[in-house]
Amino acid sequence: MPQMGESIAEGTVSKWLKQVGEFVERDEPILEISTDKVDAEIPAPSAGMLAEVAVAEGETVEVGTIVAYIDTDGSPSGAGEGEEASAAPAAAEEEVEEEVAAEPVASAAPASHDGESATAEERLRTRSTPVVRKMAEEHGLNLEEISGSGHAGRVTKDDVLTYLEEGKKAPAADKAKPAAPAAAPAPEAPAAAGAPSDLWKRFYGEVQHPEFPVGENDRVEPMDKIRRLTAEHMVLAKRVAPHVHSFIEIDFSRIDRIRRENRKRWEEQGARVSFTAFVVWACSRVLREFPQVNGTVSGNNLLFRGNVNIGMAVDLDPGLIVPVIHDADHLSLVGIGKKIVDLAERARSRKLSPGEIQGATFSITNPGVMGTMVGLPVIPKGTAAILGTGAIEKRPVVVEDPETGVDAIAIRKRSIFSVGYDHRIVDGADAARFMSRLKELLEGFPEDA
Repeated sequence: MPQMGESIAEGTVSKWLKQVGEFVERDEPILEISTDKVDAEIPAPSAGMLAEVAVAEGETVEVGTIVAYIDTDGSPSGAGEGEEASAAPAAAEEEVEEEVAAEPVASAAPASHDGESATAEERLRTRSTPVVRKMAEEHGLNLEEISGSGHAGRVTKDDVLTYLEEGKKAPAADKAKPAAPAAAPAPEAPAAAGAPSDLWKRFYGEVQHPEFPVGENDRVEPMDKIRRLTAEHMVLAKRVAPHVHSFIEIDFSRIDRIRRENRKRWEEQGARVSFTAFVVWACSRVLREFPQVNGTVSGNNLLFRGNVNIGMAVDLDPGLIVPVIHDADHLSLVGIGKKIVDLAERARSRKLSPGEIQGATFSITNPGVMGTMVGLPVIPKGTAAILGTGAIEKRPVVVEDPETGVDAIAIRKRSIFSVGYDHRIVDGADAARFMSRLKELLEGFPEDA
């Protein structure tokens, strides 16, 4: 099961496009998968015969789970009946082990019998997948004693699990000697300096939500996939990154004028340039000056990203998704405006490709679109900061006449911005300088952007 996005932990096999025994070409679509955010066709990593389907249609599995095996020496389905199938060299098994570790749809190598080439079915019957062989080795099993339910009698992972559950095979050590009396548990040794204990590994990698009593008038419904994954990722993000937030107020009067004066020209170019497009344009330029804000913490290292990829939170009602504007600092204001509209429309219709929701180095969310004054967003994992934009509203402010120096009350379009940042890599002064520079660029927005 391939990784379809940084925030996606599992996928559902919605349809197999090829059947067991069929020949597939390299890069030919072999199955369709569905996640909470995208649907996609998955290509075959190599040419060969589809030897075994390990995950049925409708089944949901974690990313990294092997969903099928391809016999790279399998003959095309149209081959003549008397044609001999080619036999792999003895060293092929080691190569296959490497392929299994590297490819979501793994390959199964053929085996020869008594020095003669074997048919595809004979090879499948006598061979098992690396995962099954590893399970058999761990439990001391002889695969020849296990009935295979896979194609051509192949022993599958489920066959091994069933065999173990039925207790048909007891470990040899249990038969050889009686069980020793249980010893008192040894005191747990303290973790070595700098080495996290299992507790911390679980804390940073697992989420278990507490359960509460249900009242008579309460309604209970299970989380859907997008809500469950969002909940898990938000909990982990707050556990890992020490969140700090800073705020600044920005005057949008100049940008409001630029939008009014250029709206007709932009529409003729097929573009809708929103206030958000201005913010993305400005952020993409300011992030070049603040690499720590465009970076992340990786182990004990600081990772400074070489690209400026801005994630834009899109409300799906319910749920949200964050498509990414890659290399936003290379796009013009109109180009960014078109990109935002395109990504938002395809996000709501579930037509984004996997690459369009991956690789964000900085994110922007806009709670102000519903009138919210300001928000305190959670920093997505793998990044160091997120910008929250509040509602842009007319407000009375004190302004100074540049010629006379006299203060006066004026009506201006203003907004409050917040930035949430990871204090492991971004200090308060860094965040303050970033927001000050963003304010400067937005309030003095160049006419030719």
